[in-house]
Amino acid sequence: MSVTSCPNKKSVDKKEQLIALKKKMQGDKSLPLRQGTTNLVFGEGSPNAEMFFLGEGPGYHEDRLGRPFVGNAGMLLNKLLQSIKVERRDVFITNVVCFRPPENRDPLPEEIAAFQPYIDEIISTVGPKVIVTLGRFSMGKFLPNVRISSVHGKVFKVNYGGKEVTVVPMFHPAAALRRNDVMIMIKNDFLRLPEIIKKIKSEKPKIEAKQMSLV
Repeated sequence: MSVTSCPNKKSVDKKEQLIALKKKMQGDKSLPLRQGTTNLVFGEGSPNAEMFFLGEGPGYHEDRLGRPFVGNAGMLLNKLLQSIKVERRDVFITNVVCFRPPENRDPLPEEIAAFQPYIDEIISTVGPKVIVTLGRFSMGKFLPNVRISSVHGKVFKVNYGGKEVTVVPMFHPAAALRRNDVMIMIKNDFLRLPEIIKKIKSEKPKIEAKQMSLV
């Protein structure tokens, strides 16, 4: 399944915008979590990606390499993408915070808020068909005050920043590595993504935010 179009001037412009945004983040000394880290983990993937994966924060391996999801959780993410015949290079992957929190602790609300304008700009530049949130912190960006166990794998039309976005919350791959029941759920949730993309392409844009039925 291909999720990108052929390279064109628009895609080149998007790539240049993302490069410029990364440089801006690298130079922004006001961003938290910078001290004690090795690299900014900006994100990677296709500037034309239809699927956008938003995780929580870089870990040890991500900080060392400057790339998102390259540890054990990343290996699982790669396998999940392979299960739906999608290449990692054809999606875009980043986190709600782009520097590693000390000792891999959870990102704090004020830290997420500091990175939010940059993450929003990345999403706006890529313009994906669907945003897959991995874990409760990225889910909370679009769907606050809900439990991931109740909404994982469901499709939501969300009005975010004045625009309608399609969000599919999922468990973080790291949680799946710890619990077999979560592993089963995330595998099943991933298998529905091609159908979700197909349905989005066939629909006309809607303004109101609501859960989309796939029945």
